[in-house]
Amino acid sequence: LSLFQLEHFSARLAYVAAEGELKQPFKDELPTRQAQLSTLQDTEEFDVLVVGGGATGSGCALDAVTRNLKTALVERNDFSSGTSSRSTKLIHGGVRYLQKAIMKLDYEQYMMVKEALHERSNLLDIAPHLSAPLPIMLPVYKWWQLPYYWAGIKMYDLVAGGQCLKSSYVLSKNKALELFPMLKKDKLVGAIVYYDGQHNDARMNLAIALTAARHGAAIANYTEVVHLLKKTDAGTGKEKVCGARCRDVITGNEFDVRAKCVINATGPFTDSLRKMDDGKNTNICQPSAGVHIVIPGYYSPDNMGLLDPATSDGRVIFFLPWEKMTIAGTTDTPTDITAHPIPREEDINFILNEVRNYLSPDVEVRRGDVLAAWSGIRPLVTDPNSKDTQSICRNHIVNVSDSGLVTIAGGKWTTYRSMAEETLDAAVAAHRLGGGPSKTVGLVLEGGQDWSPTLYIRLVQDYGLENEVAQHLAATYGGKAFDVAKMARVTGKRWPIVGNRLVSEFPYIESEVRYAVKEYACTAIDVIARRTRLGFLNVQAADEALPRIVDIMGKMLDWSDKKRTEELEAAKKFLYLEMGYRSRSEQLTGTTEITLDTQEVANSVLIDRYTNRFHKFDKDSKGFITTVDVQRVLQNISVQIDENALHEILNEVDLNKNGQVELNEFLQLMSAVKKGQVSDSRLAILMKTAEESLDLRGPVTVDRSGGGV
Repeated sequence: LSLFQLEHFSARLAYVAAEGELKQPFKDELPTRQAQLSTLQDTEEFDVLVVGGGATGSGCALDAVTRNLKTALVERNDFSSGTSSRSTKLIHGGVRYLQKAIMKLDYEQYMMVKEALHERSNLLDIAPHLSAPLPIMLPVYKWWQLPYYWAGIKMYDLVAGGQCLKSSYVLSKNKALELFPMLKKDKLVGAIVYYDGQHNDARMNLAIALTAARHGAAIANYTEVVHLLKKTDAGTGKEKVCGARCRDVITGNEFDVRAKCVINATGPFTDSLRKMDDGKNTNICQPSAGVHIVIPGYYSPDNMGLLDPATSDGRVIFFLPWEKMTIAGTTDTPTDITAHPIPREEDINFILNEVRNYLSPDVEVRRGDVLAAWSGIRPLVTDPNSKDTQSICRNHIVNVSDSGLVTIAGGKWTTYRSMAEETLDAAVAAHRLGGGPSKTVGLVLEGGQDWSPTLYIRLVQDYGLENEVAQHLAATYGGKAFDVAKMARVTGKRWPIVGNRLVSEFPYIESEVRYAVKEYACTAIDVIARRTRLGFLNVQAADEALPRIVDIMGKMLDWSDKKRTEELEAAKKFLYLEMGYRSRSEQLTGTTEITLDTQEVANSVLIDRYTNRFHKFDKDSKGFITTVDVQRVLQNISVQIDENALHEILNEVDLNKNGQVELNEFLQLMSAVKKGQVSDSRLAILMKTAEESLDLRGPVTVDRSGGGV
């Protein structure tokens, strides 16, 4: 056996041994959220109460419950609602950290990379449906950089050892352009390709939490800690943390959860809980905002990422295919701690400018192609145990306070499992909990047990799902995809037999909303952001899907009309502020530079052309057009478009939401389209095509290919 095979075999043996010892009381059916809340309230005392449902908190709950410790977890929002769902979607050791380790002969940083590479291998193994190796290209534009970068990347392979995903390799200029044709050709010398992992971060976080629940952990989202419970230790006379007063955010009901040990895994909100423990504690979290953008998939090859190792201000930018789109990021800017971070326009433009530097001039990188944008808060920390409390800790810290509160802070997504193991080791030692060693290496996560690369074929054959939908379900739910398929309704069409899409361009289907409720989704935001990833991929499409999502959830959760309206408005606000939808409105309302500038206004021919185009639809000279006007013109050119689709098309431009598009709105739209600030507006394309030929024989294309924000 090779070293890699031996390590892989050992991990599988460890898993098989662990499986023999582990109990799965909820293997067949997860308890409802209400049942979980009842368990939290009725249990006399837990061994461990974890506060925080991100990757690290969920990892702590899974580690604890698989040690046979009585485990509880509470999260004040939804699982993965914070930083854990807003990452670069990479499972990686950190090429740049290795570079620093070598340049500075820093052993600690070297060990951090080695640990992350081990965890990368484990994570790819335990959740094969949610993760996969991804080749990443590092383009080289100076001859001397080729051996320098090659040596660094080969060292990365070497540190991974037997857990190297695939060996890195060098490409000639021609081969690099063949694999990444969008790349800038000028001065390109060649490229180096190395491998890291990629995953669906929010779904991975959820899989960890659900696996903990399957093994018996009592977990509840939308349950916040009001204050910590304390009692006086009889031996020392000191106050010790013994649980938390919790509140169900949805109902307002408050209750106590008692536990021998409380773990603080709240990410950027670490200091809030530390100060609940002791008001004199100083802040250790130094938050940094990382912005990402999503642009159409045609900006990158289907299976090749790009790394910009040295941006104009020294940052690192990744440019990666993800969920058939392209994700670019990230920035690194000091920020305030907030539960609702908003992507800044200057950060979006910074990323776009860096992308332009690496892509061919033939590829016009337009602001209007940004389909979604988000900001995540990275919880950098200082070590409270260190004499130099101002120095940022490069890894993570585990701290046990005088009152027994265990805090885990910092770190990275990839190392969530080892961080959880270290945290539980500290908790077990500090509180004498027993339970034995960690059993999470090789422990397959929710959906991974019955997954295979060809599982989607069975979904197509057994249920009559579209091929694309079946592939999506298999890659999202793994072996649990059959449960989602069983809930799918008949379409009434010849094909597909079942599986009504929420929006036509994406493979998300209505039964996923029903299944999301079983996965503890409580709001429409939970569905568009974390159970599906529609809000992260295209905010406009997510906005269009919201009414149907709210309707389905409303029936399942017995929502009143008032509650349905509140859910719709909250989800729209989330898309508007946190997912970048606001930017689109600003581009069209003239609150930014996207207006008809002096040069354009002077060009009366251009203005006249746009105005005449508008009046071809506004036959009655009302000053605005409605769906009736558009429908009338389309009938003249023998084009049929569904009325609901027409409403959606006009709604993209109808900024004051009065059901009509005024001349001024249309002129602003055309200005924004001309400048590249809005791309592929369906209304602009439709009206231009109609103007060019009123006796057009074929259909007018109105599918959204960009529709950016």
